[in-house]
Amino acid sequence: MHHPPANRSQNRASIQGVIFDLDGTLVDSNDFHVEAWDLAFRHFGKQFPLAKLRANIGKGSDQYLPEFLTPKELETSGKEIDQYRSRLFRKEFLSRIKPFPRVRELFERIKDDGRRIALATSSKKDDAKTYTDIAGITDLVDCLITADDAEESKPSPAVFQVALEKLQLTGPQAVAVGDTVFDIEAAKQIDLPTIALLCGRAADEETLRRTGAIAVYKDPADLLDHYEDSPLYERSEQLASSH
Repeated sequence: MHHPPANRSQNRASIQGVIFDLDGTLVDSNDFHVEAWDLAFRHFGKQFPLAKLRANIGKGSDQYLPEFLTPKELETSGKEIDQYRSRLFRKEFLSRIKPFPRVRELFERIKDDGRRIALATSSKKDDAKTYTDIAGITDLVDCLITADDAEESKPSPAVFQVALEKLQLTGPQAVAVGDTVFDIEAAKQIDLPTIALLCGRAADEETLRRTGAIAVYKDPADLLDHYEDSPLYERSEQLASSH
């Protein structure tokens, strides 16, 4: 399954870093997050359509809860709901999460090309560290940016911006890889192009392209299989020719 770049002219600069989302991009966790939010809301006497719960996956809790609670509810019970959901997720679902195929191989290929790798996620730091262990990529990651490191989570660009600062790069010198429209919307605000993956089942290809993805692939394995046709490789060629 190959989805070539939507617009090759968007490869504007030599890539020196790749910034990955985690949930739904590297690990298969989105369905568990939906279930955890559903159970948490129900515990507090609230029920929302699963489609709406899923449509907002990819946001951190600071952006997620306002989609469902009034300002008064946020003030009185928002923190309690989030804490309950977080405990529930770690107890019931975290151990069931699996990485998508060939994530480590993809990271090794990127590192072989001399690029730095950052992770930028709306997840909490403890969860994110568990994900990197699950995916077997901890030793290949140059920096991990979580909701704890930024004032706002996606679709705010804050986590991506912090990642760029840690890598000492600008947006056009890097590329993001994510699975939701919120990844793309966040990255666009700081001129960071985004490759989208379908494995998180957060949006279809048309929606991801319409939002601004420069290329779409099935999952990390599909991106690796077509690496030499991807924006990552094209930028690698530019980097090589610039020396």
